[in-house]
Amino acid sequence: MVTDKPLVWVGSSRKDVQVLPEDVKDVFGFALRYAQRGQKHPKAKPLRGFGGAGVLEVVENHDGDTFRAVYTVRFADTVYVLHVFQKKSKSGIKTPDRELEVIRKRLRLVIEERENG
Repeated sequence: MVTDKPLVWVGSSRKDVQVLPEDVKDVFGFALRYAQRGQKHPKAKPLRGFGGAGVLEVVENHDGDTFRAVYTVRFADTVYVLHVFQKKSKSGIKTPDRELEVIRKRLRLVIEERENG
């Protein structure tokens, strides 16, 4: 029997996911469940710019809008949801710099908390 890893919501990520359309929440929920079981959802892709940090992104489109969930599987015992947001930038598929900064900041916070206990 597979034991699910705990899921930890960082910052406002839990609150942010709650306001998403139901279809989007379903996709993100399935992707996170896969991660908790040590698997990778078909829609989960490594987020560029995070090297070997094990940071993955799930992108889902709904009614012309694009939503993203970013989480890390860097740690063997826990899945951390770093950021959930609606992409509003018109600069193609690139993740906006302000969103990347939120992700970096929250990942640093997780690393510091784990190192300092």
